[in-house]
Amino acid sequence: MMVDRVAALRSRIFARVNGDAAIPVPGDLVDVEHFRELYSHPAANGRSKGAALSDLFWYWLSPGAEVHQEHLEAGERYDAVAKATRTFLAMPRREAEELTRRCVASEVRAGSGFVRLRDLMMPVWAAFYYELAFGRPCPPEARDLIVGNANDVVTALKCSGLRHMKKRHRLTAYLSGRLDEARCPLPEGLPAEEQAFYLQGTFFNTAVVQMSEAMAHLLMVFAERPDLQDRVRADDDDHYLDQVMAETFRLYPLFGIAHRVTTGDIELGDSGIRIPGGSVVCFNYPEFHRSGFAEPGRFDPDRWSERASTRDANHIPFGVAANRPCPAWRLAPITMRVAAREILRRYTLITTASHTRSLPNRGPALLIPRDGQAVSAHRPALLFMRVRDRWEDVWRGLVQFVLGTVMVLHARHLRLCERHFSGAETSHALTHPGSRGRR
Repeated sequence: MMVDRVAALRSRIFARVNGDAAIPVPGDLVDVEHFRELYSHPAANGRSKGAALSDLFWYWLSPGAEVHQEHLEAGERYDAVAKATRTFLAMPRREAEELTRRCVASEVRAGSGFVRLRDLMMPVWAAFYYELAFGRPCPPEARDLIVGNANDVVTALKCSGLRHMKKRHRLTAYLSGRLDEARCPLPEGLPAEEQAFYLQGTFFNTAVVQMSEAMAHLLMVFAERPDLQDRVRADDDDHYLDQVMAETFRLYPLFGIAHRVTTGDIELGDSGIRIPGGSVVCFNYPEFHRSGFAEPGRFDPDRWSERASTRDANHIPFGVAANRPCPAWRLAPITMRVAAREILRRYTLITTASHTRSLPNRGPALLIPRDGQAVSAHRPALLFMRVRDRWEDVWRGLVQFVLGTVMVLHARHLRLCERHFSGAETSHALTHPGSRGRR
């Protein structure tokens, strides 16, 4: 399938952008058995400096990639940013659950018909993280700015469209005027503009995008398997829902390639494997998550029936504790459970669309109110969806290839990360080639 070939090509490009310095893991040098050991090593803690691949991610996450927690080097600035993030995310469980219910109720007003699941969920998480950041309900104009920004970021990351920096700058300007309204202290030592970048990058880029993607995958899993919907509705203690979520994270991990720069030589136990300092290590989450499982391409929640299995398996949906784990590792599953139940309580979901890890089609599905028509009445719509999705896969793959090439070349021309660390002039064009933007 075209979309699978494009995704595979993208992974190879990520692993090769740094040339001979890039080490794919798992790969010829480091096998699956040493994946966790290398990922957890104290010297595998560099993030941006010295990696040509960083120029791509700084480009896609601009403006403000220099204060994005995932892309900061270890040190005082990283510690200040990470501390602030932990403070914001330390929301009591019941409060988080109630906020999720309110956001789903206020933002999901779809009737019976066709939706894109990522688009359905993005306003929900825009509202959730606005209230988490500012302690009050999200006004419509803020929600629209956040959704516009997040959608532009993820569309560019998937090479389905070019960046539109004016959308991103409008959100930056909005946040800059509301810094004193933040619910928790912002990172110490950052000037006002970078505090706005912190809010934008942490909550309104990463959190909104990743949660919308995660929920789109989870809801697509349900839409493909109506029997799972009934089983989860009957599951009062969330045990089976947790199994479904674990299998969704395994088969459709949110991270594709996570790169780290080694800050010193690394020797892996008694294996004889040695990673030189300054190497760019590219951890392949999808390949790792498929290793060691029987029939790894089959969706099977029952493989997680024993709770201990999640600790022993090749399964790190939120990274590893020793090396920049996702700061929302506790909060994200709590809110996803509630959002999934609220959607399933209101709707039956069904789809015939293709479901891949990169999800460039944004999760097409039919949303049918549970007190509405029977699913059988929607067969003509499902047939149309199947034909349209297969056609979109063809032309979308070509668009991704062309736009991905354009953006890789533009990012390499701007060299945002390299110039930041070299101290060179950092006032560049951050919009499309030929236009101007501010940093």
